[in-house]
Amino acid sequence: MKTKYALFSAVFFLMISMSFAQKKDKSQSIISGKVNISKYHNREELKSMKKGDLLVLYIERIEVIVNILPNIAFATKPGVTMESLGIPETKENKKALEENIEASDEYFDSTIEFQKKILPYSDTTDLIAAILFYEATLKSLHTYDDFKKE
Repeated sequence: MKTKYALFSAVFFLMISMSFAQKKDKSQSIISGKVNISKYHNREELKSMKKGDLLVLYIERIEVIVNILPNIAFATKPGVTMESLGIPETKENKKALEENIEASDEYFDSTIEFQKKILPYSDTTDLIAAILFYEATLKSLHTYDDFKKE
């Protein structure tokens, strides 16, 4: 009985390890992180908000822009991978993508750290203008494909 149990266990673990060994690594998305905002605002809405709420909106928009704009030549939405674009998934290309994502994360983290310390000193009118500008930039991503036409 012990022999059957040991043999069954060995075969079971062998089958499981073979199934994991045959799984291909899933392609990593070129755009990762936060890629959309919950709402666009007009000037009047923003004027009625407290400065702390404006700071949150400002930082949220920076995050979306940092995640999308550097990669706009490849994609404007998440889920696009090197494989889906026909880019060879070589070791070097995968490493370059990983380094790009890591650099983007580090840039965002350091930018936000700076913004949280310094941004509260900004003029509310300038903060509102920046939010509106960022939102207009994000809205323009919806028309990006129009620029691809020859």
